[in-house]
Order: sequence, then C-alpha cells, then structure tokens
Amino acid sequence: MASNVQLSETSSPRNQKNRPTAEKEEVDYMQRAQWLRAALLGANDGLVTVASLMMGVGSIKEDVKAMLLVGFAGLVAGACSMAIGEFVSVCTQRDIETAQMKRAIENKTSLSAIDEQEEEEKKERLPNPGQAAIASALAFSVGAAMPLLAAVFIENHKVRMVVVAVVATIALVVFGVTGAVLGKTSVAKSSVRVVIGGWMAMALTFGLTKFIGSAAMQI
Repeated sequence: MASNVQLSETSSPRNQKNRPTAEKEEVDYMQRAQWLRAALLGANDGLVTVASLMMGVGSIKEDVKAMLLVGFAGLVAGACSMAIGEFVSVCTQRDIETAQMKRAIENKTSLSAIDEQEEEEKKERLPNPGQAAIASALAFSVGAAMPLLAAVFIENHKVRMVVVAVVATIALVVFGVTGAVLGKTSVAKSSVRVVIGGWMAMALTFGLTKFIGSAAMQI
C-alpha cells in the first residue's frame, strides 16, 4: 500500500515539475569549441595586429591618417587571410576525420542500430569549414575595428596612442572572459593568458615596426 502511495506521488504533475533538469539536453562543449576557437582567435589576432601596427606607425609619424590607413589595410588583409587559412585548415581536419570514420566502418562486418546512430552523431560533430571561416573573418574585423574606432575621434597624438593601448588591453580582458564563460573554464586563467599573450605580440610587432620604420626614414 505504501509503495502504491509513493508511485502515485512521484507520478503526480507537481512532482514532475519539481524534478531536476537532468532531462534537458546538455551543451556539447566540444562542438561549441570549434567556432569559439575560431572566433576568439580571429578577434585576438585582429585586435593585436591592428593596434600594434597603429602604435608602431604612430611612434614614427604623428599623422592620424597614416595610422588609420595602416590599421584599415591590416583589417582587410588580416580578415581575408584568417578566413582562407581557417577554411583550408578546417577542411583538412574534416577530411582526416571523415577518412578515419570510413576506415572504422570498413573494419566492421556489420553495423547495429546503435553503431549507425553513433556514426550519424559523429558526422554531425564534424567541423564546418564555412562556419569557421566566416566566424574567423568577422571576429578579426570586430577585433581590428576597436583600435580604429578608438583613434579616429582623438586629435592629440599622445592621447591617441595611450587610448589605443588602453582599449586594446580592455578588449583582451573581455575576450578572455568571454571565452572562459562560453567554454566553462577558469575566467582568471583565461584572462591572464589572453592579456599577457596579446601584450607580448603587440610589443614584438610594435618594436619591429618602429625599428624598420626608423631605419627606412634614415635611408
């Protein structure tokens, strides 16, 4: 009798509403990582490339037009390069995974219904080259546009340089936090890694740009 009461209670609509949300579909972070990696990589590259080029040129010549021209050229060239590179890279990855799946199927004499379902799920999880290329190009453009927009409205050269550096640092922190939140990883570790890596890349690009530009002006 007691068991019947328990069954009726667990099957009641009120208890069904109070059940844990375990039945909800879990987020596939492996699949999310495909476009998240491409997007964050593109945004970081765009920001670091354009910001360092602008500061490098700005350290040689106090001309806002020259800074913006170099930054815009870096945006267009970088976005195209990122899109093509990401497309080729992901196509290669997809071809390798597809070939591996075919070899695995050929090694099996017969496939059960469960095996066929697993194979279909694997095919759905294959990386999408077009999606990765578009995400990379758009992300690069967004990242590259930040220092451009920060510099275009400032007339004082020294203030412009400082603003570009500050905006680049804030954007790097935002990119790190965004990637950690969407990927469910450590926010602090991700932010520190992105900021330090970004500043190292900007310092190297800035130094080389200033050195080459100064040497070219002396010739």
